[in-house]
Amino acid sequence: MKEAVVMDKKELEQTLILIKPDALKNSLIGYVLSQLSEVHSGLRFAGAKIVHVNRMLAIEHYAEHRGKPFFPALLDYITGLAHYPSEPWKRRVIAFVFQGPKAISKIREIAGPTDPNEAREKKPGCIRALGTIVRLKDAKGNYIGERMDNLIHASARADEAEREIKLWFKPSDIPPLMRAYPTEINEEHFYFDGKKLTMKHEKGSVCLVAPGDCVWKTDLTALRAIHQGKTAHCNIETVAAKYLINEKRDDF
Repeated sequence: MKEAVVMDKKELEQTLILIKPDALKNSLIGYVLSQLSEVHSGLRFAGAKIVHVNRMLAIEHYAEHRGKPFFPALLDYITGLAHYPSEPWKRRVIAFVFQGPKAISKIREIAGPTDPNEAREKKPGCIRALGTIVRLKDAKGNYIGERMDNLIHASARADEAEREIKLWFKPSDIPPLMRAYPTEINEEHFYFDGKKLTMKHEKGSVCLVAPGDCVWKTDLTALRAIHQGKTAHCNIETVAAKYLINEKRDDF
């Protein structure tokens, strides 16, 4: 009989990290990864992927800023449009899940203050100290705010880390013994066409999950509620975004 493997909850604390387009354009990937290495952080990689960020994923990632004047600029930033306007094949971010004791606070400390100017003043040598501030203007040339090209995203709190990891990663992207959140084996088909959720394939729809797939339990709960017309804890885009990563679809 196999012995059950139980990991200390402290070892399972996880955080999402994104190496953003400005870091890639300035060839800072190696520097960022060296700062995040186990030698510096004491943490371990639990997941990694190169992502062409579609608009749906960008909107869900920055959902808290929806409706603000600078929201479109944030979308252009994370999708890579701002840094690669004429080179769409270069638009990408590198997403990681890091795991270990105090993962969230350790990575935030290594990243430094969100504002690059504050990072240079208060924590010189941190990752974001190499970032810049970009002034934003609307179509008429009016100043509407600033965009912080701060190289890296790092989850700020445990609830934020869970939401973001589940937004960017499927359970199958993470080794079984490194999954920090409950999963469930799905027994149904769920399809999405960019607007509605169905349990039968329709022209233009994508299969999000199929019978036998391992799914975040919260995602499966949301899919069932949405299909039944009930209130779910999140919208369909929050669930669907991860399944559409790197899909060559112009309609999502």
